[in-house]
Amino acid sequence: MNPATTMTATATAAPAHAPDGSRCPYLVVRDPEAVRDVLHRPADFSPANALVAVTPLEGPALRVLQRAGFALPPVLASNDTGTHSGIRKVVAGFFTPATVAAMEPRIRELAREAAAKAAEQLARTGQTDLVHAVAAFPPAVVMLELLGLPVRDLEDLKRWGLDSMELFWGWPDADRQLELARSAAEFFVWLRRLVAESVTAPGRNLFKSLAGHGLSRTEMCSLGYFLLIAGQETTTQLISTTLFRLLEGAAPVGWKDASSEAGATSVVRHVLATESSVPTWRRVTVQETDLGGDRIPAGTEILLELSGNRITAAADQGNPPPQEQAVRGASTGLVFGSGIHRCLGAKLAELEAAVIVQEAAAALPGIQLRDHEPEWIRLLSFQAPSTVSVVDPVGSPDRR
Repeated sequence: MNPATTMTATATAAPAHAPDGSRCPYLVVRDPEAVRDVLHRPADFSPANALVAVTPLEGPALRVLQRAGFALPPVLASNDTGTHSGIRKVVAGFFTPATVAAMEPRIRELAREAAAKAAEQLARTGQTDLVHAVAAFPPAVVMLELLGLPVRDLEDLKRWGLDSMELFWGWPDADRQLELARSAAEFFVWLRRLVAESVTAPGRNLFKSLAGHGLSRTEMCSLGYFLLIAGQETTTQLISTTLFRLLEGAAPVGWKDASSEAGATSVVRHVLATESSVPTWRRVTVQETDLGGDRIPAGTEILLELSGNRITAAADQGNPPPQEQAVRGASTGLVFGSGIHRCLGAKLAELEAAVIVQEAAAALPGIQLRDHEPEWIRLLSFQAPSTVSVVDPVGSPDRR
């Protein structure tokens, strides 16, 4: 049998393409049942490559990281050893259903404050960017507070997060790698100080709990590096896409409808299923194994489609239109992964997005998109509009 044809129900043997047309050496698995199968077989499909840089880092960038003592031993998302379950249990203790539910009033308070500031800026200047004004900072504050960590350096944290996403999941050239590596090194130094401070701080916090579990400072920094990015930046991106699609008129409900709890929840779930901020994730085969009746060689790099990934869909023959690309393979049950590495912050992210979208829609009636074609973050495993620029045609200075 021809592997190229027998794989079609489960995967495509054609590798994904980067925005510059270069080929990414991944076997792309799209069928939801096959994706679930991979995620539930960690002994066959390891997460060891989940956090490996998509574009191999060159010498100058590596030297910058080395001078900062940058090190990312596998601890949580990329951990395929027996230590994973114990570490995950410690981290999961900060994301229990009761803990997340108890955060709802605080999330709403932060959302209302952000929406009010956006409304003030609109009244003053006639325009604002909802990504920066509404979506960016509440998830960062919530994550730090939830983990028992000090809320500080938020502008830096947001910059570091985006830079690290591009460094590890993007296609930067050598010069851009060097810029991003400097940012990542700065973040890592900041994180190392935070860990050292936290393990001796009074009260309960993530790093103190991890130290009690026996993790080294380097392991705690490795875990914290990606958790402090994924735990808030992906939520910001989910909110950004939801706001943009609502204002563009491409959502199943309208802007006014999103000002209700039901409407906001509905549209967030729609975006999660069709255009999630984390559309793909990676695995690598440990040994030759079977997937959907096909043999997968050992060492095969696999890209799992979780929800509406446009980069790999665009690599298909015929280049299907965006709507079809966004829906293909979509499954709300896989948006946050599945199995022993499923995202611990799934319920928190959905709650934050729904509350922030609801409060923004309630506080900013009548706004319209200023830029219908913004620049997008398009990385291998992350996607969102970089800006959601809006105007208030009634309240703007030009209309007074």
